[in-house]
Amino acid sequence: MDDIFEKEMQKSTVFTDRNVLSAHYVPDVLPHREKEIEKIMKTLAPALKGTNYSNLFIYGKTGTGKTATTRHVLDRLMQVKEKYNANVDAIYVNCRISNTKYQVVLKFAEHCVPNENFLGYPLQHLLDKTMKTISENNTNVVIVLDELDKVKSLDDLMYTLTRANDELKKGHIGLIGITNNVLFKKELDPRSKSTLCEDEMVFAPYNAEQLREILKQRADMGYRKNAIGDAAIDYAAALSAQESGDARYALKLLLKAGEIADGDKAGKITEDHIKRARKGVEEEIVLDLINTLPKQQQIVLYAIAALTSEAGKYQRLDGSHDEKILFSGEVFEKYERLCHTFGQESRSARWCREYINDLEMLGLITTTQSGKGYRGNTTLIRLAFAADKIKKAVESKIGA
Repeated sequence: MDDIFEKEMQKSTVFTDRNVLSAHYVPDVLPHREKEIEKIMKTLAPALKGTNYSNLFIYGKTGTGKTATTRHVLDRLMQVKEKYNANVDAIYVNCRISNTKYQVVLKFAEHCVPNENFLGYPLQHLLDKTMKTISENNTNVVIVLDELDKVKSLDDLMYTLTRANDELKKGHIGLIGITNNVLFKKELDPRSKSTLCEDEMVFAPYNAEQLREILKQRADMGYRKNAIGDAAIDYAAALSAQESGDARYALKLLLKAGEIADGDKAGKITEDHIKRARKGVEEEIVLDLINTLPKQQQIVLYAIAALTSEAGKYQRLDGSHDEKILFSGEVFEKYERLCHTFGQESRSARWCREYINDLEMLGLITTTQSGKGYRGNTTLIRLAFAADKIKKAVESKIGA
């Protein structure tokens, strides 16, 4: 048998470093985020000299550079800390992973008191040990809560951290909250809003020219010389600008196109490779999005996909035979049945409408109002992606 590993090493590739094409990679220079970097730096600068600073709430759509910009600033903060021996520290928490109050506090405690074993201890023990360490060292700690809208009982977490900070004799805890949900602030209770939103900033989507420069920078770092031409980069940038100026989408396109070019043994990435990459990237993004949805929203989405496969009631009433349009009422009925199937407690019709609104905001469905005179004024729902793929993705998360 031929040695697969040997073949892999000898295979020709357009890549020199695939890692720099990842959305998680933070380059030394972030194009078109200079003002945002300056704003976050000015917010955190007082921490270097032991002075309290404002909490910061950052929001903007997916792929606008919120996480990369914040991590870039934190890296710089730590460099200056080492240079001047400043009593400042920073911890980044991905709330998509650490999505409960306990998990966030545990992450915080393990960072601030690294030699302590916190496994199995109650939350108050974690806080007491952490606050004692911060106070003894007179440390200014920056906690970044990325995708903080994923935290269950976020208001409780905000209250816990605020109370802990108020009880500190020395040192300070500052918060940076990041979310993709531009409407999320409205959902916070007044105390949490007052704590978190002392200062705010919005990250605007990138335009096509800005995306082109970002892609050119990454292509120069991640591909062999002349492995991709300007026409392919321009095309990828134009497609991504249509996707709400999403740089993550643009980078995924670039990476996937390179993989397709390697599969073709092409040696150079063309517009056709970008075009072929588009379908795979869109499916990948949808699956990633479904994986992050709360379970109740996943069940509503599954109900919509299942009814779309079965053909809803709409075409049987008006004779249009559009099998992909659903009534909100039939979606709620299906959702209730599925909750029973999946062993979940169903929520009210009002909550189901909220979940439908959320799914539309995420681009997974579209809705329109039927208008008066046809079953009253009801919401008509259409799935934005293939029903079988949506069902399969949800089934893998909640079981079926």
